[in-house]
Amino acid sequence: MPHVEIKYSDNLNIDTNKVFDAVERIINEKDMSAGECKSRAYPCSQYKYSHMLVTVSLLTKPHRDKVFTQNLSVEIEKAIKVHLKQSLYFSLNIEYSLDYYTTNIHCIEGDKLLGMVDNVTS
Repeated sequence: MPHVEIKYSDNLNIDTNKVFDAVERIINEKDMSAGECKSRAYPCSQYKYSHMLVTVSLLTKPHRDKVFTQNLSVEIEKAIKVHLKQSLYFSLNIEYSLDYYTTNIHCIEGDKLLGMVDNVTS
């Protein structure tokens, strides 16, 4: 269950949903076991210099080594920058979970949780 957080200056013209979809696609192309990528964007009205910080959080797994992470970083950066229409300071951090990180799904009977297969458009 990867997570993506984008913190950015609110003067940037960006469609964060398109960025979320691009990042999720790349993560799942590189690692089919990754699953849905929970994503949030935080526009900020108080800042100094136009900038964006993207944090991608992943579970620690043996195949997610240095080479995997470097390749993932390069591809995610390229994909995000396609959506940027103005100059800004850009930062991307890929981080891995600690030993006691918990992630799962909490289901309520009768409630449906939207997943990747539900979100596919034709």
